[in-house]
Amino acid sequence: MATYDRKDHLYKKAKTEGFRSRAAYKLIELDKKFSLFKSVNSVLDLGCAPGSWLEVVVKEAAKKPNFKIVGVDLEYVEPIKGVELIQGDITDMETYELVLKHCDGKVDLVISDLSPHLSGIKFADALRAAALVESAYYCTTNCLRAGGDFVAKIFPGSDTDKLIVEMRKSFNKVKREVLSSTRKSSKEFYLVAKGFKG
Repeated sequence: MATYDRKDHLYKKAKTEGFRSRAAYKLIELDKKFSLFKSVNSVLDLGCAPGSWLEVVVKEAAKKPNFKIVGVDLEYVEPIKGVELIQGDITDMETYELVLKHCDGKVDLVISDLSPHLSGIKFADALRAAALVESAYYCTTNCLRAGGDFVAKIFPGSDTDKLIVEMRKSFNKVKREVLSSTRKSSKEFYLVAKGFKG
């Protein structure tokens, strides 16, 4: 059985480079593979705690004027300059409506690293994760501009397969991507949906 090393080389690298968590390197890897930030001026981050993905986005925003960033999470997130933060549950209608208001129309990119509190029971965890991504997807279809992209973490499962089929109706391309920056003990992968049909 693989040993879980919380303080692996990416954890240490994140501390050295000033990121809040090693998850920053997942978004960096995704961007290198899919050019997520090309022609993007607004980003919505769902499940943004502790804020490392937002820190990556802020670095990209520094290259462009009038870049809008909105982050949402159930947990409190320490403020990040240039980011509008919303504390709330994305599955709750009140939070959802607040997100729509903050997005001020349509965003270019929605990213989601949402994850349930894992129980260790693979089937149950996969169901919870799929339900969260489904909520993120629903939010995305009402926040994303035509042609925009959506990236979400998910786990294997029958509900995941159904969701991918549904997403392919709304996007020109949906790809499953396993990252080298993901811990070896994790079954997570990412859905990268390109070209929202609107």
